[in-house]
Amino acid sequence: MNYPKLDSLRSKALIACGAGVIVSLLGLFISGKTQFFQSYLYAFMLWNGLSLGCLSLLMLHHMVAGRWGFMIQRFLEAGTRILPIMLLLFLPILLYGVYILYPWAPGGALAHHEIIQAKAAFLNITGFRIRALIYFAVWIALSFLLTRLSIAQDKDGDPARTLRLRWISGPGIVAQVLTITFAMTDWGMSLEPEWFSTIYAPIFIVGQGLGALALCIIILSKVADTEPHSKVMSVDFYHHLGGLLCAFTVVWTYFSFSQYLITWSGNLPEEIPWYLHRTGPGLNLIALTLMLFNFALPMFILFQRRVKRSARALVFMAMWVFLARFVDVFWIIKPAFTPNRLGIHILDFSAHAAIGGLWLFLFVTQIKKYPLLPLHDQRMEAALGGHEHGEEAVEHA
Repeated sequence: MNYPKLDSLRSKALIACGAGVIVSLLGLFISGKTQFFQSYLYAFMLWNGLSLGCLSLLMLHHMVAGRWGFMIQRFLEAGTRILPIMLLLFLPILLYGVYILYPWAPGGALAHHEIIQAKAAFLNITGFRIRALIYFAVWIALSFLLTRLSIAQDKDGDPARTLRLRWISGPGIVAQVLTITFAMTDWGMSLEPEWFSTIYAPIFIVGQGLGALALCIIILSKVADTEPHSKVMSVDFYHHLGGLLCAFTVVWTYFSFSQYLITWSGNLPEEIPWYLHRTGPGLNLIALTLMLFNFALPMFILFQRRVKRSARALVFMAMWVFLARFVDVFWIIKPAFTPNRLGIHILDFSAHAAIGGLWLFLFVTQIKKYPLLPLHDQRMEAALGGHEHGEEAVEHA
């Protein structure tokens, strides 16, 4: 079946990718490799996080079998199947960029600092590379197993596969949390190796889920008017997705504020520099933007029942939350390179266009590879039978 809106998105993504690659390569020669890798890491953290968010939500869906998950299950599976490509995109950082980006690496500004020496068992090039390969091996294996079982169930309808999906997802969520915790410590927190926070990784985990869910709602709006979704979509599914989006927003705020509150109350010299680096002209405005547009306003708006039950309003909020993810990841990553100032560079935009364009192109390609709704899944049949068709008209975007 043709999906004109998805085809249009894929074409635009491919064009954006091509333009982003050209501008990024020009920027590499003009602005230098340091700026290139800083922008590259910023874009990689956001787009790789979407794949990880898809994987987390997919396993959560198989564990709880909530009604919200069936309409976007195939989108989540498609997002996880991009992880092998994300591994390839991480190789430039793994092989070369690590020496430029991380001050603890040999030749870095803090390579001989006493704190780095005390953490040398963890902060070393060999460990950094081995751990990265382990992270991707775990994520790709989980994606492969979950996708293979889901597609196999489409063909034979074996209900035992549903139980296997749950068996994998339970331990898989534990492995996912552990690997993301170490990965965000390696790739993000070690940019400022004197600083540490036990809530840093959970902020990323929730943010990744928030971004992935917002993107899936946007994609859902592009296929809701065509089969097979048009036959089963109801207001209730939007309501469930909107409720989950609101919940993730609240949890993200809880973790972010907890980290700030603990740091502020402790007022320790080794902890407060992380926030001091994120204050200054422009950065203060970004912090205020995050408080307003990634927490207060989305939460207040999504609390309203009529918003969650309107497809058009919910898609608008999903776009809002998705764009806020760019600001959030920027505020976390970029001030590590340009403390106390707003270090926006044109390469930040071109890197997002290049990596994001490729990600979206592959995402849509993977979505179209298999049926858009799971076939022969008894849980879905139960979910569809539980709502009253035609009770309320869906206001499609």
